[in-house]
Amino acid sequence: MSTEPVRAGSGWLALREPADATARSEELVDALRPHLPTPGIVVHDLGCGTGSQLRWLAPRLAGPQRWVLHDRDTDLLDLAAAGAPVAAADGARVTVETRRGDVTGLPASELAGASLVTASALLDMLTAAELGRLVAVCVAAGCPVLVTLSVVGRVELRPADPLDAEVAAAFDADQRRQTAAGRLLGPDACAVAVDAFTRAGHEVLVRPSPWHLGPDQRELVTAWFTGWLDAACARRPDLRPTLSPAVATYRRQRLAGAASGSLGVTVHHRDLLALPAARPSTS
Repeated sequence: MSTEPVRAGSGWLALREPADATARSEELVDALRPHLPTPGIVVHDLGCGTGSQLRWLAPRLAGPQRWVLHDRDTDLLDLAAAGAPVAAADGARVTVETRRGDVTGLPASELAGASLVTASALLDMLTAAELGRLVAVCVAAGCPVLVTLSVVGRVELRPADPLDAEVAAAFDADQRRQTAAGRLLGPDACAVAVDAFTRAGHEVLVRPSPWHLGPDQRELVTAWFTGWLDAACARRPDLRPTLSPAVATYRRQRLAGAASGSLGVTVHHRDLLALPAARPSTS
């Protein structure tokens, strides 16, 4: 059993940020806008990392914005605050507050007064119990919830190789690994979240948000493939290149393709927008 918390380094987060920005669903932002109050909103970003969701979303929303960034890593919070945009889509001011803490234990009081709760690349790192608690806290806040870039367990490498499917299955098993907190949801997380929000009476919209990586993202392709294979080998030690000549050849050829730009990768994700039911008017 792994006892280490799931963490993402700032270098990896910076490397993936352009691909994330291209992948996120603009359609869900369009659907979100009519459900935000005016003038001015308060946005809580859960597990904000280096602030990529803030940098992507704030310039797409109009009016004054106050962002409250939540993360357990002080260094990441500092980076997020330092890189925050200063203006909304219409030039209105964007301000930022940071709060250190584990979002899996977030009390409902932390989201009091929220106009929007958002997160990116978070759900798949949670257990079922953690996700259930987080959904309950978001539902109690009574505002829209926009969650982007949850993995769904589908990757495609071009050109294809017979080992791709075996490595992908081992990687998905690692994404569902047992931790001290319980078994991670991995690629099942988005579907579990959709079900939980729907049962709570929310309207849930889901859109694809895939990475399409090619010659212009060679460094990201290299880093992604290395991490993907390493995670698969952690679950299936027999796949380690030191133990399998076939995997050693596979690794060498794939990394050469990444370096030359001939290796293409599609990593599938989904974004979701959960909209609470309109409250009846008391007038």
